[in-house]
Amino acid sequence: MKNKTNQTPLQSITATRSGFLKAAAGFSALSAFPYIAKAAIGNIAPGERINLACCGIGQRGGDVVESLMRTGMFNLVALCDTQMGADHTLGILKKYPNVPRFKDFRVMFDKMEKEIDAVSVGTPDHTHFPICMHAMALGKGVYVEKPLAHTVQECDLLIAAEKKYRVACQMGNQGHSGNNYYQFRALLKAGIMNNITQVDAHMTKGRRWHKWNAQVPVKGMSWDAWFDQADKMPKELDWDTWLGQVPYHKFHTDYINGDWRCWYDFGNGALGDWGAHIVDAVHEFLNLGMPEAVEVEMMDGHNPFVFPMGSTLRFKFPERSKTMPAMDIVWRDGLGNLPELPEGFLQTKTDDEAAPPSLGSGAQVEVQLAPGKIIHRADGVSFRGSSHGNTLVVVNNDQADKVGKLPEYEKNMPDHFMDFALGVKGEKQCNSRFEVAGELSKVLCLGCIAQRVNKSFRFDRKTGTIPDNRIANQLLVGPPPRKGWEQYYKV
Repeated sequence: MKNKTNQTPLQSITATRSGFLKAAAGFSALSAFPYIAKAAIGNIAPGERINLACCGIGQRGGDVVESLMRTGMFNLVALCDTQMGADHTLGILKKYPNVPRFKDFRVMFDKMEKEIDAVSVGTPDHTHFPICMHAMALGKGVYVEKPLAHTVQECDLLIAAEKKYRVACQMGNQGHSGNNYYQFRALLKAGIMNNITQVDAHMTKGRRWHKWNAQVPVKGMSWDAWFDQADKMPKELDWDTWLGQVPYHKFHTDYINGDWRCWYDFGNGALGDWGAHIVDAVHEFLNLGMPEAVEVEMMDGHNPFVFPMGSTLRFKFPERSKTMPAMDIVWRDGLGNLPELPEGFLQTKTDDEAAPPSLGSGAQVEVQLAPGKIIHRADGVSFRGSSHGNTLVVVNNDQADKVGKLPEYEKNMPDHFMDFALGVKGEKQCNSRFEVAGELSKVLCLGCIAQRVNKSFRFDRKTGTIPDNRIANQLLVGPPPRKGWEQYYKV
């Protein structure tokens, strides 16, 4: 592009990446911060509430605040949002009028470090990482929305920080403490999830960027003209802190208020948004780790800046044991981009009431599916499931008798927010702690790289690199952080 301050994401990744790639492979022995508080786990007496600071209090971030507070386990001691006072923050501000307010999480920690035990992070994807790293280095427990981070390197650093600082961490894929989690574990123990060969994961609802037709932004102008135009900034916005570690961009309205998810530079697209809700139990309990390859089977509306209109990606995982053969996860997003449905699929009832199986009749059936998955065994048995905590059912076909009665599983377990509170208290490990959620998030980041470069690639599981595609390999790390944000890339 002509605009030097708004180069394409691929142009902005320069040859200086070699040092950052080395950092991705081996973490610095230096501490990110000289002032380390004692670890958060187990420091709070059984009868005491956890002092909570919340970063991101509008939209989904506000929902997280409310969900944590409903557990009865937290005192709300600080609120932080780069758009403090904007319309979408007013609900939380009016409900908690006497809680101290900040726009910059760094200022919040400087002033209130000793009063905070745990932090929630409900900000745009790209700023999950620095807030979590800062909080963890101070010994604070962290609840962060999915996806965990924006790059594979950032996921690795968060995993390493969790291990070093010994804090309770939870990624917000809420179904990982729901019935789906406990059912899948029971199915695996009973041998019913042996010999899985493919999982079809689908999220085919409309996305924000579909209205742009993935060609030009909503203003209807060329990319060059759009990037050359800076919008008037809302008076309440701290744009520098909103950008975080990302290279400088002129302010534009189409970057904020949820539209950030559209852009490679700020979000992780449909895959980052929904992947962690759909394949979370599959990834953990089938011991998938990282794939050997990511193959692009379909890409609709690819461009250098915004996630595609639709895509089909095949993640290829190797054999893990005699009962865990090589298998694929096939991801589909985009309107109408549905997998081939097993016989009897549409007649199979699920516990997801929001998922009408079809509209129409006869040859004119228009299938509509809620975000979900189809799990295929080598013997032809298939399981249907949606997302979050919803459980699996056997697809109603002539192979169902091979399964028999499904085993019982734990019910009425603590939800994801209570699970986090118990983790901070030291009573259990968090279900979606970073050593678990981080590995899943790294897989999703690989998919985002494939969407961005629009090419298939091989991933070397031993070296953690993409050896045959230089640009894709550099995107494991991404561009260098802006000046003043480098400290977060050390553990």
